[in-house]
Amino acid sequence: MRVLLDTCAILWAIAMPEKLSEKTIRILEDEETEVFVSPISCAEIACLQERGRIELDRHWKSWFDYYIRLNGWSVIDITLPIIQDAFALPTPFHADPADRIITATARNRSMKLVTGDLKLIAYPFVETMQ
Repeated sequence: MRVLLDTCAILWAIAMPEKLSEKTIRILEDEETEVFVSPISCAEIACLQERGRIELDRHWKSWFDYYIRLNGWSVIDITLPIIQDAFALPTPFHADPADRIITATARNRSMKLVTGDLKLIAYPFVETMQ
């Protein structure tokens, strides 16, 4: 299985795994599962730390790099087709560019999106898990 972690799922997987379902944790721990993150999540984490909305044990850049390596997650490139899909998603979809890019990435690469975002969970055009 191939899964894409939303930004909240990255933070939860690292610092608050109890926010993820037991099924999702089992899937993430399964050696057969390929786990991906979008570079836009790095930008979101940087903004959250710089605005004081999250507290990390180190600078956001080294935090992101460290946990990506530690968990063996792959960073998937944001390509032109992903950007094009992000801004041509079937309606209804909200305006947040990061959510658009993450959703388009999951759709474009046929991945399940791991998220706690109720707007993304309710969106009928992407497969999600919590």
